[in-house]
Amino acid sequence: MANSTRIRNRDALSTFLVQQRNRLTPADVGLPAGGRRRTAGLRREEVAALAGVGLTWYTWFEQGREIRVSESFLLGVARALRLDDAQCSHLFHLAHRRPPPPEAHQSTVVGPLTQRLLDELPARPAYVMNLRWDVVAWNAAADALFGLGGRPAGARNILRMVFADPEMRPRLPAWREDAPGLLAQFRYHFAVAPDDPAMQALVADLSALSPDFRRWWKAPAGEVARHGTSAVLGAAGERLDYVHETLLVDEHRHLRLVVYFPATPG
Repeated sequence: MANSTRIRNRDALSTFLVQQRNRLTPADVGLPAGGRRRTAGLRREEVAALAGVGLTWYTWFEQGREIRVSESFLLGVARALRLDDAQCSHLFHLAHRRPPPPEAHQSTVVGPLTQRLLDELPARPAYVMNLRWDVVAWNAAADALFGLGGRPAGARNILRMVFADPEMRPRLPAWREDAPGLLAQFRYHFAVAPDDPAMQALVADLSALSPDFRRWWKAPAGEVARHGTSAVLGAAGERLDYVHETLLVDEHRHLRLVVYFPATPG
């Protein structure tokens, strides 16, 4: 049974690689078209050259032979074939390798339908954040509440706003309850990519800027995890109480949509 499963996976790997190679043209990857081509897409030697791997080794890999390949080999092939995050993870699974940790700091743009969904929630502050808690998309209600559009890209980070923005903290009347819960939730996300330099840099920065962050990061208090703040002061100084719903937008890029709803009175 195990042997037949391995054979099926090798066949699936071979089919996947051929399909991805055939969907690309030389122009897609910056290569001259050359003369007449017998293949619909890229040649094997072109993929191998773009990936920085040997032609024989790549050929054997595409044929599904029993060879061991490194993570760098797979990443090179993924880049050469212009695979997205989901396709790259699929390639690693077919090759019986654990996918590499996500790059939490990578520049991320949400799709137009996700932005449309945000914009069609005019009465609900909502934003999309990545694994590092950088806000990568938002609607007008979230902008009015948190001033996201007026912040530099590096400052549009929920943890940085909560722990290191002196103007934001007075607007969070439940800060002592909210901040430890946000940090508790971030711990789960940090565990997904603990070796990511951007995640480590964020923790180092906030530890230097906020004694509370530094203390709670070193000695977690077992708070209930939460994705958003429970109360924010509005433009007129009025207290706005919220509950949240968090939805997964993109599993492979770890994008989450956080929607703020008015808390039910009583």
